[in-house]
Amino acid sequence: MPSPTTPPARLFPLRTVVLGAFVPAFVFDVGVGAAIPVIAPTATNLGSTLAVAGLVAALLPAGQILADLPAGALAARLGDRRAMLVAGVVAALGFAGAALAPSLATLAPAVLAIGAAAAVFNLARHSYLTEITPPLQRARVLSTLAGVHRIGQFVGPFAGALVLRTGDVHAVYWLGAAVALAATVTVAVVRDDVTAPGETGAARPSARPVATGAQAAPGSPTLRTVLRDHRRLFSTLGVACLLVGAVRGARQTVIPLWGVHLGLDPAVTSLVVGVAGGVDMLLFYPAGKVMDRMGRLWIGVPSMLLMGVALVALPLTHSAPSLAVVAMLLGLGNGMGSGVLMTLGSDASPAQGRAQFLGLWRVLQDTGAAAGPLVVSAGAALGSLAAGIWAAGLLGPAAAAALARWAPRWTVHANRTTRRRAGIAL
Repeated sequence: MPSPTTPPARLFPLRTVVLGAFVPAFVFDVGVGAAIPVIAPTATNLGSTLAVAGLVAALLPAGQILADLPAGALAARLGDRRAMLVAGVVAALGFAGAALAPSLATLAPAVLAIGAAAAVFNLARHSYLTEITPPLQRARVLSTLAGVHRIGQFVGPFAGALVLRTGDVHAVYWLGAAVALAATVTVAVVRDDVTAPGETGAARPSARPVATGAQAAPGSPTLRTVLRDHRRLFSTLGVACLLVGAVRGARQTVIPLWGVHLGLDPAVTSLVVGVAGGVDMLLFYPAGKVMDRMGRLWIGVPSMLLMGVALVALPLTHSAPSLAVVAMLLGLGNGMGSGVLMTLGSDASPAQGRAQFLGLWRVLQDTGAAAGPLVVSAGAALGSLAAGIWAAGLLGPAAAAALARWAPRWTVHANRTTRRRAGIAL
């Protein structure tokens, strides 16, 4: 129990959390968000068809999925902060390569490199915050990190649009290179601090050198051993992670597609997407606070149920106003669940092999995010976009049921936390 003279601990210490993770995350995501809308136009400018341009744009999320497992191994070998430094430099080189690309043969690997660098950066900052954050504050910190990611991705296209007013699409990539370097410099100048937020004394005995930039100790677990030791968890709670990712991935696809189906002007559809994104950013901190106080299920289950209902209701809309209402419900549900997957992954991650575990966890999350749009597209290919959206909507209650079955229950008291197992052994 802290003495009356002990100053209250800050939830987001300036050096370790704000400058060490939040600021670099925001700056990095602004660059990625700015580049996403211009990748396909860049490919068409280089002579590709629309189909090929779509494939080039898909290399960004593909790079993230392909690099999730190597990202865990890299973070374990180099340390979380050093991995962020490497990722920032690689991202800057990828943006520069895209800006200078004379053909699709150089643009494609540059986009793939940006996606891979984003995977390493995301994994390393997740692992870093998991290590330095006390468990009773974990959900608020990680939900805020998720909120920072959303804000960066929201601001990025507007920053890119401002740059486009003074130059061509190449200027957007140079913006991405500049902000990637800025994020790297921010990480580099922040001094290592292994003391967790809320602790005022010496460093925690449990703080691992890998979290603060040092190399991993000999005999660290490999990806294979982590997968073997936690295979039951990945086949249970991991399925819930996959389903949540699929619902979220479908959310990003359905609004533009249904806008086209309704014959709306692209500017109107973009406005609807922007409004939904704004609603999405409203709840990240309250969501984290509820998860810390009451448990992860109090956020995860309602979030998936609300998104499932909104997806099922989407094909029933017939105008821009009704589409906007449903889009805001989708944004509300997604924002309500801000950080829940990162928090669950952190809760389940072992002290030894944490980076590798989180790499496997992100593979499930990102694979689900890629599968969600495929469900919608499959319905459209079979002749019914509405059927594809309804199928994606059914994933919402399925994800809620999986979370309710396999996610651990947490009971938080004044000075202690009690976990009750829910079908899995953590």
